[in-house]
Amino acid sequence: MWMLVGGIALFFAAHVIPTLPEFRTRLVGTVGSGPYTGLFALISLAALLLIVLGYGQMQGLARGNPQLWVPPYWTKHITMLLMVPAMVLLVAAYVPTRIRTAVRHPMLTAVILWAFGHLLSNGDLASGLLFGSFFPYGVYDMISASQRAAFGPLGRARGSAAGDVAAIAGGLALYALLVFWGHQILTGVPLRS
Repeated sequence: MWMLVGGIALFFAAHVIPTLPEFRTRLVGTVGSGPYTGLFALISLAALLLIVLGYGQMQGLARGNPQLWVPPYWTKHITMLLMVPAMVLLVAAYVPTRIRTAVRHPMLTAVILWAFGHLLSNGDLASGLLFGSFFPYGVYDMISASQRAAFGPLGRARGSAAGDVAAIAGGLALYALLVFWGHQILTGVPLRS
């Protein structure tokens, strides 16, 4: 459990810095833009690794991962449905698209959909910790990004229909990859039987 909690805490410790512009500016001024970016990426990667390993470890422990509630079976279908736009939005965050322009914060919207969908269909402690922390963080960061006029990795780049097609195709491919292979590799939980 502590690996998962530590990974979540480390991830949020790094990701809350951009939501505090004055603090971030002072930090970048102290260490420099390149070292800040490199350290941010390194901490984020380490945090994600801890989260994946910690979540997988808890999933393998029956007594160490108690069931907090029993979700109805049909919630799994809602989760699967929500993951389609989440994957498209995830890709749209990195491709100039009209989708990105309309949604404004596609990465954060994807995180919110991912966390909400998984909270619906998972009632164990590990899932409650993981998705129950990322859902409010996604909402907080979206509000913060709107207030700061933060536009994400592509800035104000406008998209086209070709970008939309690329984001949709990429999102659907990512979705298929997760359904048929990736989800089990990442979490130990197969989506197909």
